[in-house]
Amino acid sequence: MTVNIKKLDPDAKLPAYGSEYAAGADLYACLKEETSIPAGETKVIPTGIALELPAGCAGLVYARSGLATKQGLAPANKVGVIDPDYRGEVMVALHNHSGEARTVCPGDRIAQLVITPYIAAVFEERAELSQTVRGAGGFGSTGKN
Repeated sequence: MTVNIKKLDPDAKLPAYGSEYAAGADLYACLKEETSIPAGETKVIPTGIALELPAGCAGLVYARSGLATKQGLAPANKVGVIDPDYRGEVMVALHNHSGEARTVCPGDRIAQLVITPYIAAVFEERAELSQTVRGAGGFGSTGKN
């Protein structure tokens, strides 16, 4: 699949896969200078790129596991969704879950982008839904932790 990308800043880096079978492509901070994210706070970090995703596909922005576990930096909204009709700059709202300030430098890998197909459902209201063994049992209803 080809995804058209427009650099909005000449210093922007294109997304890149870290290994042959990586599902997520790294997204890079496009900053003029380093920025600090205080403990417990969120900053929106630009990537300097815009995408043209194919119809029927969405871009999902996930945390980078090393950055999240070692530095405490992860997307504030847990998973960002880029719709195929969005043409603006890809931004990552990084939240600092650690107990101390963290620094993001120009060119740092800040998140990963997974491109996936999606189904656009047609929602139909019904007076009743089909029965299942589970029924309306919610959180913890299966008895497993």
